[in-house]
Amino acid sequence: MGRLFGTDGVRGVANEGLTAELALGLSVAAAHVLGEAGAFDGHRPVAVVGRDPRASGEFLEAAVIAGLASAGVDVLRVGVLPTPAVAYLTGALGADFGVMLSASHNAMPDNGIKFLARGGHKLDDRIEDAIEAHYRTYSVGSDEWKRPTGAAVGRVREYTEGFDKYVAHLIGVLPNRLDGIRVVIDGAHGAAAYVAPEAFARAGAEVVHTLGAEPTGLNINDGVGSTHLDRLRTTMREYRADLGIALDGDADRCLAADADGNEVDGDQIIAILAVAMKEAGTLRRNTAVATVMSNLGFKLAMEREGIELVETAVGDRYVLEAMKEHGFALGGEQSGHVILLDHATTGDGTLTGLMLGARLAATKQPLADLAAVMTRLPQVLINVKGVDKSRVKTSTELAAAVAEAEAELGATGRVLLRPSGTEPLVRVMVEAADEVQAKAVADRLAEAVRTHLG
Repeated sequence: MGRLFGTDGVRGVANEGLTAELALGLSVAAAHVLGEAGAFDGHRPVAVVGRDPRASGEFLEAAVIAGLASAGVDVLRVGVLPTPAVAYLTGALGADFGVMLSASHNAMPDNGIKFLARGGHKLDDRIEDAIEAHYRTYSVGSDEWKRPTGAAVGRVREYTEGFDKYVAHLIGVLPNRLDGIRVVIDGAHGAAAYVAPEAFARAGAEVVHTLGAEPTGLNINDGVGSTHLDRLRTTMREYRADLGIALDGDADRCLAADADGNEVDGDQIIAILAVAMKEAGTLRRNTAVATVMSNLGFKLAMEREGIELVETAVGDRYVLEAMKEHGFALGGEQSGHVILLDHATTGDGTLTGLMLGARLAATKQPLADLAAVMTRLPQVLINVKGVDKSRVKTSTELAAAVAEAEAELGATGRVLLRPSGTEPLVRVMVEAADEVQAKAVADRLAEAVRTHLG
């Protein structure tokens, strides 16, 4: 049986892989493991529980709350709010841990459970492993643990103030207001469908149009949001707004579009914010953090702007680890996960969009001009399936093919071969100043992978 916890909690098809029984059992296990680890420090524990609008979130939330309360944990039920809002409230309310029910950008039938440590931080892998081990050892109906009774059972309270408290936090950390900025917001019919427009309006922006702002529980990420930018791009061309932002289902990522409907990706957003933070003196150690998959144009832009760049493995968790270890303030991924560690413990799409808006308002420059701080080099990605991905780093023939490609591309190109962490395939990524060259080199390397690793 594989590990339940992935890189971002436990996910699966709701009521199939991710059942009410699993949600209840994991919640009980989390309460026990955190208690045994000393997280509750001898006091009555409190947990913040939130979710995105998926229909399955209703019964999974009920199961999680039942499990926690049965284990003696008091629950603050914050309802539908973004993952970064639950993380923020976990810290701001002094809760012992948090639970978020969401499958992020996945389609509606999926759902997920993410546990957050005190302060709203991701749990250590060893704690997740202990929770999983506890769950597998003791069934929900087991008498192996002493169940609290009477006044010792957990109590459940609706915490309706969470929405306003989170919005006030977002506005409070902005360097300036957004007065005069016209914005289109795509909330992906997700967790920030109401929060994001409200936050932008309170910050002074004019929200001229919203997309994905009518969650039904069945339509999350359906043709809208950060994984479906076409509607936002078309709407931007129609309204000629200053800024368009697209969030995902749990609003921990943000992509953008300029007045002409051109996409502004995570690399460009980080570049814009890095320059702004450097000017403001808030870019700690004059460093930004990104993954090895970030566009070479981003790296060249940071060099030109005199900003140091730390590269990590692919995944926002690795970006966050590097930031926390070395005290950096800004990092993220091309996909739109942007972490502003002075203000959030995880990627926060609404906060990212607000910071972009604040930069537009402060500079009076169009988003297209700000995004021009970097030039996105053509990038070609090919997934080569059915090969022995374990030999990527040991094949001398493949190493020779890569060296030949790198020599051809020179300083204005880049090659990256990366075995997938979850599938039997190798990802071939090539960047070059010319798209035709990038594709030709990528095709050649993909064939080399098939030949030497097949």
